[in-house]
Amino acid sequence: MEIKLLVTSSINCKLFERRVLEAVEAKGIYAEIEKIDSFPDAKKYGVIYMPALVVNGKVVSSGKLLSKEEILRLIFI
Repeated sequence: MEIKLLVTSSINCKLFERRVLEAVEAKGIYAEIEKIDSFPDAKKYGVIYMPALVVNGKVVSSGKLLSKEEILRLIFI
């Protein structure tokens, strides 16, 4: 599984990143996680609002601080 975190240096983005890492660890799955923190790179995914979550190349959330439970639901769609 490939997960990309499109984030800035804001508090919400740091919290989002931590929640994603906790969700993956709690589920005990192997995931290749990449953090993308530049707007030009995020735009390549069509993302304007961050944080954003990309799972296996598909943007599943953008511009919303998700809970750990919401993250788990989106990862396992």
